[in-house]
Amino acid sequence: MKNVDSTPAYLSNTWLQTYYLLRFAVSVVWIILAVVLGRHNPAIGATLLVAYPLWDALANYLDARKSGGLGSNPPQLLNVIVSVFVGIAIGWSLTFGMAAAIKVFGTWAIVAGLLQLAVAVRRWKTAGGQWAMFLSGAQSAAAGAFFFKQAGSGIPLDVTTVAPYAGFGAVYFAIAAIWLTVRNARQRSRALAR
Repeated sequence: MKNVDSTPAYLSNTWLQTYYLLRFAVSVVWIILAVVLGRHNPAIGATLLVAYPLWDALANYLDARKSGGLGSNPPQLLNVIVSVFVGIAIGWSLTFGMAAAIKVFGTWAIVAGLLQLAVAVRRWKTAGGQWAMFLSGAQSAAAGAFFFKQAGSGIPLDVTTVAPYAGFGAVYFAIAAIWLTVRNARQRSRALAR
């Protein structure tokens, strides 16, 4: 006899809904700190630049843990490893200047975007809002290439160079959270109507 999971879809997606809202909130706070403090204080800006991929590593770890563990989620496991490594690499690259750090950040944005695409594809049939995560991953990869262009352009760079990237990410996480909220509410209503 097969063991069938009888958990309603809206309950199994509750974590994902909360996760996307958390990602949105942290992104908004990061952007505010970058614009208000980081652009005027290089030490705070550097700290925020290093913190961004480290937060991504933690967020992916938390999500994977709630979604079957890192062993069941290879793209998230790889994202955790890469993001921790990149956080350290950004700290080191800052000793060479902001352009070097933006190039490292750009490399990470490409890799993290591709990994986010992989996670969205894996969740496509089981969770709502994955089209937003798919777009977010694609935009992240494209933004990474744009960071390389900016880093080589000679324009002044600081932590706010990546603030629009964080802003787009926040929007995608908000869309996914709203999508899941509406979907879960509909599924809950249908379940209660039976």
